[in-house]
Amino acid sequence: MNPFNILLVEDNPGDVLLTQEAFRHAVTKPVKIHVAKDGQEGIEFLTKAGSHQTAQTPSLVLLDLNLPFKNGMEVLEEIRKNERTKHIPVIILSTSTNQREVKRSYELGANSYLAKPIDFNDFVQMVKRLEHYWIDRSILPQDSPYDSASYVN
Repeated sequence: MNPFNILLVEDNPGDVLLTQEAFRHAVTKPVKIHVAKDGQEGIEFLTKAGSHQTAQTPSLVLLDLNLPFKNGMEVLEEIRKNERTKHIPVIILSTSTNQREVKRSYELGANSYLAKPIDFNDFVQMVKRLEHYWIDRSILPQDSPYDSASYVN
């Protein structure tokens, strides 16, 4: 069974490790988390540019907002304007709960906006819910390399 591919666009190494560890503790399905350390690398990964020419198209993007080179809003806007990437679900995963940022994220086409939990157990619970909805239940576009229908109970 092919893993469910997730692109995590996150510049904070601690948050990357926390996210990876939460997924290791929470998910029951095979998941592969690809990491882009800034907004520019996230776009390059998604568009298979530069050193990412052989990158797998992710089934889901977890996107931080506060990123170097291109911030999360700019990345989201580019994802939604690109014919090859506009169908990929994007979840904003940010420490910010600023309502202007929340509203702007949805205006630009975010599929969800989640505040990063501070407590590790809360983070694990959030990832379990994310798995249930996005991996177990959601039907993704057929051109996605991941066939989510194989996981629907």
